[in-house]
Amino acid sequence: MASARAMMERRRSSRVQINIPVVVRNEADGETHAAPAEAISVSRYGALIRVPFLPPMGSRIEVLHGLSREVREFRVISLRSQKEHGPFDLGVEMYYPARNFWGVQFPDERHSG
Repeated sequence: MASARAMMERRRSSRVQINIPVVVRNEADGETHAAPAEAISVSRYGALIRVPFLPPMGSRIEVLHGLSREVREFRVISLRSQKEHGPFDLGVEMYYPARNFWGVQFPDERHSG
């Protein structure tokens, strides 16, 4: 049987270390926060995003891809380190995955032809 750590590290798709400028927008407690941020690791289904503010765990955020200008909704699923002041590294999951949202080729993609 696989160890708990191995099971936690198993992902639906590979991740790519990258630096993509994004803008993150979140509404919480009647306030709207929007700020430039950076996707530092991406997969087809989510990302690790470095943001200057801390949205609540489980909250819905909008991410505007800084290059393609496409917007997708994500859910905050983890916080990499507990600290009082940003930037914060958030693990986020895409609500409606789009294969080409990040505009990168993932190592586990197969090419036909």
